[in-house]
Amino acid sequence: MKALRLLIIATLGLSALPAFALSENGEAQLQQLQTRWAEINYRTPEKQREAAFAKLVTEADAALAREPKAPELLIWRGIILGTQAGAKGGLGALSLVKQAKASLEQALAIDPQALAGSAYTSLGSLYYQVPGWPIGFGDDEQAEQMLKQALAINPDGLDPNYFYGDFLQRQKRYEEARAALEKALAAKDRPGRELADKGRRAEATALLQQVAGKLQ
Repeated sequence: MKALRLLIIATLGLSALPAFALSENGEAQLQQLQTRWAEINYRTPEKQREAAFAKLVTEADAALAREPKAPELLIWRGIILGTQAGAKGGLGALSLVKQAKASLEQALAIDPQALAGSAYTSLGSLYYQVPGWPIGFGDDEQAEQMLKQALAINPDGLDPNYFYGDFLQRQKRYEEARAALEKALAAKDRPGRELADKGRRAEATALLQQVAGKLQ
């Protein structure tokens, strides 16, 4: 059984509806969610993270109540729920990852291109980390399909390359994993996402070292 330790965190046939632009307040809310997520994920003591993420989900829900058709907010609700599940761990986290999946699928139905395809990245990461049937919805083939779709939209992005590299190393496809992780580390910095980028690069560096060890 796969351990439910999510790093974060649909069907490709969902039809895309017209995207709705975020309001000025929605943009501010999105930035707050992103910043606070990074603070919790990379600076908050491990034992305090689940409660902090749960509070942040409430903030995401409040933002979505004002702009329910905003795919960006739906994506970040899904990301926060997924990382809350990782902080919680165990089978008790399954309800959280199912909520994350639903939120990300809803975002895809509205605009698959939102946030440079981040819904695909997050869904892909869920699919390879969640246990498979009959416990959960985990599916490695679906995971790879999602991650490749994310890379088709954002081929040079830090997150899609990192998560694809992590997926590949779990599949023991170490040469491919090394290439993906090296590409992740070569990604450009994202304005306003300095803490998140620093934390993700540290994760990618550590994982690349593990992969290099497997290739020796």
